[in-house]
Amino acid sequence: MQTKIPATIVTGFLGAGKTTLIRHLLQNAGGRRIALIINEFGDLGVDGGILTGCGIESCTEDDVVELSNGCICCTVADDFIPTMETLLARDTPPDHIVIETSGLALPQPLVRAFNWPGLKTRVTVDGVVTVLDGPAVANGTFAANVAAVDAQRAADDGLDHETPLSELYADQVACADMIVVNKADLLGDGTDALVARLRDEARDGVQVLPAAMGALPADVLLGRGQGAEDDIAARHEVHHHHHHDDDHGDDHHDHHHDDHHAHEHEHGHDAFESFVVTTPEITDPAAFAAKVSGVIRDHGILRLKGFASVAGKPMRLTVQAVGPRVDHYFDRPLGADARGTRLVVIGQAGLDRAAIEAALA
Repeated sequence: MQTKIPATIVTGFLGAGKTTLIRHLLQNAGGRRIALIINEFGDLGVDGGILTGCGIESCTEDDVVELSNGCICCTVADDFIPTMETLLARDTPPDHIVIETSGLALPQPLVRAFNWPGLKTRVTVDGVVTVLDGPAVANGTFAANVAAVDAQRAADDGLDHETPLSELYADQVACADMIVVNKADLLGDGTDALVARLRDEARDGVQVLPAAMGALPADVLLGRGQGAEDDIAARHEVHHHHHHDDDHGDDHHDHHHDDHHAHEHEHGHDAFESFVVTTPEITDPAAFAAKVSGVIRDHGILRLKGFASVAGKPMRLTVQAVGPRVDHYFDRPLGADARGTRLVVIGQAGLDRAAIEAALA
């Protein structure tokens, strides 16, 4: 059976840092062929928008440009479903699709579009990532430049102009599988309190992560396996008076804050760590999955993935966890692989490695 191509939806208000996060992801794709769709609307500076969107001067409207690392950039989607169908029809389809959408159009209708008959069997929503401007949210304004966000909204006839920005923000949080509190380097000591508050506001199991300049490892952002299109009811919209379900948007005028760079190491890749835990083979996959889930909860682990052998079984057990949800399944014969358990643990810096190893042993 052909496995579905995972797609990650990135949303958030103008200036929150979506484009910066995506550019960082493309530059650190780790061998994945990532296709980027920029869900653009109207005639709001399209050419300039694309240039800042992917940083490639040769990238023009309706172009699909192959990057040197195998990623594909950038399709401007005035009509989302045909764009997706074109992408899926390529000789070498992407490993992962990233969709940067407007912070002013709801993410929920875009998730629903994945139930379209031509897409449903071929692609799945791996996760919805909502990028927030940390200092703005801490100050209760949702965006650093509210006037710019309102001007962007006024320029697009396809958007609802009546809804308060606070409700649009609430929809972005309600739809998220991961909330990225960007510009955390400018928040200082207020980061932990804001992260805790957002965890309370979000649905159960949603990960809330601080970042600077959108610097998150690909292994943390991608491969979440949420299947969001099957879970729309849980991602309730605060309001339902959008004109239509088309999702057109623009966020390519992200401002680059040079003062971030001085602090980038605090919330960039150095803010994350990963290590491998090896233990003997297991006897009961379900009990092991329950144990792994408890360790993840106790230690705030973001991701855990790897393989195990089960006593008396010739098959390899794959173990994958995103937050507290642990999936396990036999994927192939062990063959020449050594028996035992090998798990990669990924989390924010400061994990208690010895305690995690002891708990998994």
